[in-house]
Amino acid sequence: MTHSTLKTVRLVLWGMVCVAALWAGWTWYGSLSTPAPASVTQRLAEAQDGQYGAGDYRLVTHTGEDVDDTIFVGKPSLVFFGFTHCPDVCPTTLADIEYWFTELGGDANDMQAFFVTADPERDTVEVMAEYVGWFSERIIGLTGEPEEIAEMIDAWGVFTQRTDLEGGGYNVDHTASVFMLDSGGRFFGTISYEENSETAIAKVRRLADAG
Repeated sequence: MTHSTLKTVRLVLWGMVCVAALWAGWTWYGSLSTPAPASVTQRLAEAQDGQYGAGDYRLVTHTGEDVDDTIFVGKPSLVFFGFTHCPDVCPTTLADIEYWFTELGGDANDMQAFFVTADPERDTVEVMAEYVGWFSERIIGLTGEPEEIAEMIDAWGVFTQRTDLEGGGYNVDHTASVFMLDSGGRFFGTISYEENSETAIAKVRRLADAG
């Protein structure tokens, strides 16, 4: 094999490696940034015009109050699933939610936001209270028994997957979109992870106006 031919083969192989790496990265990021379409579509069909994500699950707020799915009814809501050991998506999104509310000013007074843990084994009431307190007094942390959280995650069509880390510990891959519900608990849309701020604020404002 000539030197020029060997060089060509190497370039082709490196190109294949780069494409494979990009595909793997896109697939992983896609699992974080959007809800599983089939699951969400199925849950929307089941809800029809009723409350989205309704179920028999029982949760606990970061202040220790026992609640159920009726907590998502009465005010327009933003609902985000994550976990307190999340390295980037969760802190970024919670900071974004507080920023959106700040930008809406008084129009956000009749809205509510929730951070639902996908890692109830580690995210106790005390842990959630400290964590959400770093970002906003307007975000309500929700945790509960693992089986209750699992039931809620299923009811909402949310993607979660535990991944063990080298050296111990684990991460939780999860849907990174923010769900929007109107005051009747009906599905109003989603806001994608790191969506353009102006677009996100416009969505939240429409939700506030819809009531």
